Amino acid sequence: MTHTQFPQGFVWGAASAAYQVEGAWNEDGKGLSIWDTFSHTPGKIANRDTGDVACDHYRRYRQDVALMKLIGLRAYRFSISWPRVVPAGVGAVNAKGLDFYDRLIDELLAADIVPYVTLFHWDYPYELYCRGGWLNPDSPEWFADYASLVVGKLSDRVKHWITLNEPQCYIGLGHHQGTHAPGLGLRFDEVLRAAHHTMLAHGKAVQAIRAAAQGKTWVGFAPVGSVCLPASASPADIEAARQGTFAVTRQDFWNNSWFSDPVFLKQYPADGVALYGADMPDVGPNDMDIISQPLDFCGANIYGGRLVRAGADGRPEELPLPTGPPSTPYHFPVTPEALYWGPKFMWERYRSPILITENGMSNTDWVSLQGLVQDPQRADFIARYLLALQRACADGVDVRGYFYWSILDNFEWQEGYRQRFGLIYVDYQTQTRTLKDSARWYREVIRSNGAALGPR
Repeated sequence: MTHTQFPQGFVWGAASAAYQVEGAWNEDGKGLSIWDTFSHTPGKIANRDTGDVACDHYRRYRQDVALMKLIGLRAYRFSISWPRVVPAGVGAVNAKGLDFYDRLIDELLAADIVPYVTLFHWDYPYELYCRGGWLNPDSPEWFADYASLVVGKLSDRVKHWITLNEPQCYIGLGHHQGTHAPGLGLRFDEVLRAAHHTMLAHGKAVQAIRAAAQGKTWVGFAPVGSVCLPASASPADIEAARQGTFAVTRQDFWNNSWFSDPVFLKQYPADGVALYGADMPDVGPNDMDIISQPLDFCGANIYGGRLVRAGADGRPEELPLPTGPPSTPYHFPVTPEALYWGPKFMWERYRSPILITENGMSNTDWVSLQGLVQDPQRADFIARYLLALQRACADGVDVRGYFYWSILDNFEWQEGYRQRFGLIYVDYQTQTRTLKDSARWYREVIRSNGAALGPR
């Protein structure tokens, strides 16, 4: 049995997103985002919930940072609300909005917590949406200008930047399926055009970050990690899982390669190009040069995986999970090996250091009569996934860190407040925070650099 520790310098963190925690949706000069308008549309969000107040992090950030320090976080990944900083998306800058992030960053650094800043976590400015949003060919420049502004202001203290969070979701769910903001059901050619513009926005933002940064930077992006798991240890099944992890087989966005191949390999995947055919967007002669700006890491938001085996022709064949699989209240299957195979396959394909930018679980948490939030399932979930991630490290995968999703219970998009992912329990009526048992457990994992997970 091997004693479990992670590489020296491994980054232990937790994450959040602006719309999900900040509240103050129309205060201090903030502009509207598409999530403001979407959540105010009846029938879109469970229980008619909105992010208007959320965790009131905008006012309570000092208390929240103090709790992060108590947990022992080494890093905190958060996003900046584009319309809080630039209310119309372009043009006039909102000084009060920028000042909030200024103060938050100072508070984090005073607590010895390294800020990891995501520039876009879905709250697109409503004013720019009215001008076509991601369908507008000017949208990459809009985003680059915003990135340049933020980086110019904050990079004297912030060195770690993430351009986009989960384009699979805000393009696929927001523009194709319509279950997320802005709630569109576009033709597939239009969705592909929006996706192409968002990847150009990523590339131009990387250029803007490097041009505007005051000092050294560490830049990446955070797509969904869609992982196939081999049904057995046979080489054939492992190869089928590798193929399945990067295959484009349907007219949707639940794959890795459509967004990551252009970034790391400078091309759209051939199987996707063939499948999408006449719906393919126009790709300009310099587009792939822009999209494939060199990155310092490959982010991955990994929650679980699908089981596959090699079919008769060697190609991946999806299998159902065993009957009665463990699953979270969000109906995510508990498949810890996703945090072994996902990073391994991505490292082998892209040869870029891996950062687990999200991993976590929703649970049925409440405050007990003793004033505790007892969530042993969450600690067990994290332990199982981290043991799989440690195995990937031991096998030579260059994994640089792990961010638990999320630091606080928060507004979980179309699910409203009925999914609790946090290490910290939030009573939304009183805004009282309570450390969950899993937060105390995670503190020991961080303190020991993973040794508290025990032998494997």
